Amino acid sequence: MNKFTAFGFTLALNLCFSTAGAAPLSEDEHAFRALYKELVEINTTLSVGSCTEAATAMSKHLVAAGIPEAEVHIIVPEAFPRQGNLVATLRGTDKSTDAVLLLAHIDVVEANRADWERDPFTLIEEDGYFFGRGTADDKGMAAIFVDVMKRMAQSGYQPARTIKLALTCGEETPNTFNGASYLIKHHFDLIDAAFAINEGGGGRLDHNGQAFSHSVQAGEKVYQDFTLEVTNPGGHSSRPVKENAIYRLIDGLKKISGYSFPVEFNDTTRGYFDQVSKLESGQVSTDMQAILSTPPDANALDRLMNIAGYNSILHTTCVTTMLDAGHAPNALPQRAQANVNCRIFPGHTQEEIRQQLISIVSDDQVSIMFTDPPESTSPPPPLTREIMGPIERLTEEMWPGVPVIPRMIAGGTDGRFLTPAGIPTYGVSGIFSKPGTVNAHGLNERLNVNSLYKGRLFLDRLIKIYAGGE
Repeated sequence: MNKFTAFGFTLALNLCFSTAGAAPLSEDEHAFRALYKELVEINTTLSVGSCTEAATAMSKHLVAAGIPEAEVHIIVPEAFPRQGNLVATLRGTDKSTDAVLLLAHIDVVEANRADWERDPFTLIEEDGYFFGRGTADDKGMAAIFVDVMKRMAQSGYQPARTIKLALTCGEETPNTFNGASYLIKHHFDLIDAAFAINEGGGGRLDHNGQAFSHSVQAGEKVYQDFTLEVTNPGGHSSRPVKENAIYRLIDGLKKISGYSFPVEFNDTTRGYFDQVSKLESGQVSTDMQAILSTPPDANALDRLMNIAGYNSILHTTCVTTMLDAGHAPNALPQRAQANVNCRIFPGHTQEEIRQQLISIVSDDQVSIMFTDPPESTSPPPPLTREIMGPIERLTEEMWPGVPVIPRMIAGGTDGRFLTPAGIPTYGVSGIFSKPGTVNAHGLNERLNVNSLYKGRLFLDRLIKIYAGGE
């Protein structure tokens, strides 16, 4: 038994007692909890926070653990002094293999103290949960990755494959600044890797708190906002005319609302519905198998498309999210605008969807423009045995009988920048939660305490399998 096998056994043993409340946390777990608390309590919102402060704080842990300062970089864009990013490297002994990248974002969504039950920027442990903004999205994984790198350096562990860490800023506000895309453009050599581990996957607990399924995120829909606009001369509201910018815009939006983009599948979504059908029951289970036939069963599709979580990964979706019209209450509108947010199924370009929207609206008085420049796109990364094998083996060891399910997400992570840049990015965490309990981006965000500690153990072991070494 080498020192890391012994460490894993000791950690697992401590975990069984400490998270069950039968014994206090070990010294090692105390150190991790303190690091996690430090990170959560540094405000990293766009409005008043500082990722630079958080990145600097985490870098100090790595340097103190023995990672050379030359391998630890705080990268701050000149135009965004508070949007700093951290990149650190633990060199491997096998120069013939490419690195594995540990990716997590340290910025968080805004949180108004007046709306929260607890201070969002104080880590509070209560009723088996850690409460605070970013506890789950994404400072839990960020803290685990720093902790893993720190302990590797302290113990003298030498990976065969180089391990890189990137803590990025701006994942939540990419239209202002995004650290992942900035690193790709300006410091690609520092993050270049064979593949990356990221957020986006995780485990599901059933209503009894038992592990139910473990997902691996491979691919995500493409995010794109479109601005729809109608302009006309306007005039006095006491003399209305038939032509009205607001009415014309609304007519176009109604057409979009009534349109359903064609259903599509890729390897990830086919695997997802096949696996989940075995976990579901009744009509839902039957319908999931029926839509995998060729052609898909139309009635089964209709039923599943009424379930938001399933509908979102069956096809491209577009929905109106914002309106801005008129300039005075006593004047006819001269301008009416709407934001239509599309989540595009992989394999389609943003321009292709823009042209489809133009065709759907079918009104040359309604202009349809990109709100922001389109991002680069790529097919989902392949679910190879190199990636899936270790995840499946560890899942079976730690949660016997729990299936590993491929997943394409409808939201967005920094993986949407890395995968097109040639770094296939996979979401996997070993952190389990009950559906609807985390409330990331919402009020009183929380993360199950037991799940965080067990996810730490899972990621520690998974990284070492991917990296090899002693």
